[in-house]
Amino acid sequence: MIPIGIKKGKIGNYDILQNRPEKLSVHTVTLYLGERHQKEWEDYILSLNPERIIFNPGAENDSLFQKAIQKGILCLRACTLVMLASNHY
Repeated sequence: MIPIGIKKGKIGNYDILQNRPEKLSVHTVTLYLGERHQKEWEDYILSLNPERIIFNPGAENDSLFQKAIQKGILCLRACTLVMLASNHY
């Protein structure tokens, strides 16, 4: 897990990174960032070439969703926490 975000903080013992680390091997991007803040991150998210992107409630973005689908990335409108709790992650 590599937490990347627009605000400083921690998730568990992990510091939230505010930069955009390159050369990451990413399977899943789980978005909690609202659509209006996603634009500046869109190219970076797509450059990671994840296998899937989970658009959590409040992070829905049809434009990014379609761009990712066109790149062959599986996109889900779902809640990561519910997926984890129900063993559907």
